[in-house]
Amino acid sequence: MEVSPRYLAGRSFLGRRDPRVLIGVPALTVVVAAQVEDLRVMAALVVIAFAYYASARIPLREVRSNWTFVLVFVLIMAGINGIIVGAQASATSDDNATLATIPLIGVPVTIGSISYATNLTLRFLAIAATGFPLAFSIRPGDLAVAFARLGLPSRFAYGIDLTFKFLPSTAASLAETIAAQRLRGYEPPPTHNPIKKVLQLRPLMVPVTVNSFIDAEDVVDALDLRGFGTQKRTWLRQLRFGAVDYLVVGFFLLLALLATTASLTGRMPALWIF
Repeated sequence: MEVSPRYLAGRSFLGRRDPRVLIGVPALTVVVAAQVEDLRVMAALVVIAFAYYASARIPLREVRSNWTFVLVFVLIMAGINGIIVGAQASATSDDNATLATIPLIGVPVTIGSISYATNLTLRFLAIAATGFPLAFSIRPGDLAVAFARLGLPSRFAYGIDLTFKFLPSTAASLAETIAAQRLRGYEPPPTHNPIKKVLQLRPLMVPVTVNSFIDAEDVVDALDLRGFGTQKRTWLRQLRFGAVDYLVVGFFLLLALLATTASLTGRMPALWIF
């Protein structure tokens, strides 16, 4: 079963942009965010990133679970990792008094480590905000074309397109398998324990995995029957950069150049301790 990713941008600002814009902006955001250490500069980048995200007009109800996962992941990974690494990064700061100590591992929590963890959290949020339109604001049929127009080989471009379709296809296969097993009398007891919910999926893993392999083999056979990869591929869909597309990419490219220049010349502000 092949299921297309959800397209939620409609006729919004980002929905009308060339898909290569939505691919390039997250990459440039990573370049900028990876070099910014000053919390104030990072906060400005987060505002820009979420303004960019808001221009896609993605309904929150459609991506609430996605944002919940991202926020939990960022707060746990960036928060804990930021406090541990930040305690070492701010060790030379004069304002480095220990506020508390994390039990079991004995890592001190300081103002410097909190500042570092906050900066790291904002960094991931900025990247996530510009990355969400890449997943939900590119028409399913344009993804492979966009990567091909960026100069990637057709096999690689189409492989990325299939990767984006893998998760929704697997989710649809899982839903069908659950429905089929319920018709056969399998109904796990209701529970609010997330661990038990995961354990209840064990009887579904084998059929879902087998179906995924079968679907992958069907796609490979279909491509081979059509001679995919034997000659240079042509694409029916034509993509053209407009003036607004150049302005959006140019703005984020300017941010990346400024951040890189500041880092190379030693003018990038160091970690700001609040």
